Amino acid sequence: MPTILVIEDDASIRTGVLDALAAAGYETLNAANGRDGLETGLRATYDLMLLDLVLPYVEGFEILKAVREQRPVTPIIILSAMGAENDRVKGLNLGADDYMVKPFGARELLARVNAVLRRSPERPQEVSVVKFPGGEADMERCEVRHADGSREELSQREISVLRYLASNAGRAISREEILTRVWRITMSAGATRTIDMHIANLRAKLRDDPTDPRVILTVRGKGYMYKSLPA
Repeated sequence: MPTILVIEDDASIRTGVLDALAAAGYETLNAANGRDGLETGLRATYDLMLLDLVLPYVEGFEILKAVREQRPVTPIIILSAMGAENDRVKGLNLGADDYMVKPFGARELLARVNAVLRRSPERPQEVSVVKFPGGEADMERCEVRHADGSREELSQREISVLRYLASNAGRAISREEILTRVWRITMSAGATRTIDMHIANLRAKLRDDPTDPRVILTVRGKGYMYKSLPA
C-alpha cells in the first residue's frame, strides 16, 4: 500500500487522520510542525503528502513550494481551516493536487486520497542519482560529477526535467507532459522553447553531443527520451 506523510500540528486532528489512513491499510509518516515536516517532506520516501498550512516554524505554503521544486510529481493534498477562495487558489497554483477545508470527515478524506492516487498512475518513483556514460547526476547535491573529477552545477528546473526523464527511461516524453506534469504550467510556444533550452543545457552538462546524443535522445514528433544504461 502507498505511504502517506501527514504534516499537521493539531494533535487530535493528526491522530484522527493517521488512524483513518491506517484503518484503510495505508502506511503513514507524520510531522507535528513545519520544520520537521519540511525535512521529512524533502528526505523521506512516500507516495502522497497531506499538508496543513498554519504550522509552527515553517508555514505550509513554504513547504509546498520547497517540495514542489525538489519533488515535482509527488501528490499533495492541503488540509486547512483557511477556506477562503484566495487561499484555495494560491494552494492549487503552487502545485497542490487537492484542497480540503477543515473540518472534514474520514470518509471524505479517504475518498480524496484515493482519487488523487488514482489519477496519478504514471507518477514515477523519485530518483536521487542518475547515472550516464562518464559520470552521474546527484539530485540532492544539485550537481553533475564526471569521471575526470570535474563538476557542473544543476538548476532546480534542470533537476526536475532530468529526474522525470530518467524516472521514465525508455519512454518518449512530450514537451507538453513536462510542462503540465513536472513544471505545472500551461502549454505555449515560449514554454516549449524553454524546454528545448533546458534540454540543451542538460546535454552540455552531461557532455552529450547534441548532434549525436546518446543520453537524452530526441524522438521526432514526440519529444525527448532518456536512454537507460545497459544492465
